[in-house]
Amino acid sequence: MAAIADDQAAGLGSGDLPSLTLWIVKRLALSVLILLGVSILVFTATQALPGDPARQILGHAAAADQLDALRTELGLDRPLLSQYLHWLGDLLGGSFGTSLTTREPVSSVISDRGLNSLALVLCSAVIAIPLSLALGTFAAVRRDRPFDHVSQIVLLVLTALPEFVIGLGLLLLLATSVFHALPAVALIPPGDSAFAHPSELALPVMTLVLAVVPYLARLQRAAMIDVLESEYVQMARLKGVRERTVIRRHALRNSVVPIIQGSALAMIYLTGGIVTIEYLFAYPGLGSALAAGVQSRDLPLVQAIVLLFAASYVLFNLLADVLTIVVSPRLRTGFRR
Repeated sequence: MAAIADDQAAGLGSGDLPSLTLWIVKRLALSVLILLGVSILVFTATQALPGDPARQILGHAAAADQLDALRTELGLDRPLLSQYLHWLGDLLGGSFGTSLTTREPVSSVISDRGLNSLALVLCSAVIAIPLSLALGTFAAVRRDRPFDHVSQIVLLVLTALPEFVIGLGLLLLLATSVFHALPAVALIPPGDSAFAHPSELALPVMTLVLAVVPYLARLQRAAMIDVLESEYVQMARLKGVRERTVIRRHALRNSVVPIIQGSALAMIYLTGGIVTIEYLFAYPGLGSALAAGVQSRDLPLVQAIVLLFAASYVLFNLLADVLTIVVSPRLRTGFRR
């Protein structure tokens, strides 16, 4: 939505707006520039991490000549600009480089972990977004009734709790002290799909769902209340349209735009939130790999994971803007077919 407003503010009227396809191409080009800037920041930030990768690999007992030889082998003795251009060239060639600790291609190190993180994010989103839509809509329809008051109190409490506190509470409740229904840690063997281990997925997914639903449900409730008080909804009621039809055909359709934008932010939150959750439940995903990479000063691994996170943020925002145009007639008619 922000990008759409920027285009309109630049002097593009409804008669000379580019086609939707051209607009998407422009957004993709802008996304590439954003990722280029992010790559510069990521590379600079990782270089500023304390410690010496060569000493981290060889240990504190390594001799100075051994450290110098390893730095030369890894290319760490070259100027930063030369290192960055070499790393960027590898990225453009489809390579994330070689892990400093395992001496394996970074792509092979993060492939299984990336699929595990993707499974965690997708499962959380598939549950959280429809649940938030249903809770927010029902609370708006039952505004100022007992369900609305109770649900808002519960959602406010969950909003105030950090995700790791929610995770610890679920861990104590369902895996250790009270019940032993679920495993406390997610031990997924390398090469196995996370979907093949639903019990290991359960606690991390529940934690992320409870962290996201309060925000999205309250957003949907506010949007739904605003639509229910609009003139066209009141007109539909005056015409004798059944309340269920008014909600489904008029109110729900027009309240979905904020939830689309909110869902994009939730997906970004889920992608970043997996770092804490994966560490808490020992889940073998990108988040735990990032934490391990920072501890071991594995710069190529850290750079690749952070860049993947940034690319997912850009993708989620782009998809949200496209869906907003598709479901909003006012914005959709502004683009020439």
